[in-house]
Amino acid sequence: MSISAETVILIFTLFIYIIILFVFNKARKKYAGGKVGQVVNLILVTVALLFMADYATIMGKYISIEVIDTIKALFRTAGLSFLAYGGVKVAGS
Repeated sequence: MSISAETVILIFTLFIYIIILFVFNKARKKYAGGKVGQVVNLILVTVALLFMADYATIMGKYISIEVIDTIKALFRTAGLSFLAYGGVKVAGS
């Protein structure tokens, strides 16, 4: 059984996402409340949305590639929009 390059990349990015979520979840507990807590929450939600965008390819056996590309674009746009909007709100307060 041979592992494709795409599978290796997905496993590597999954590992990175898990590290990011673990570290920022610990930071969220430590810095609850205030601007730092809000920024940590913004990062966590953004990372979660980007994670969903990256792993939409798993549904490739069931959904056409055009739909998967649309789902990826929507999740990426949602993640970056959430980060931008939240950043403006935090900076403005």
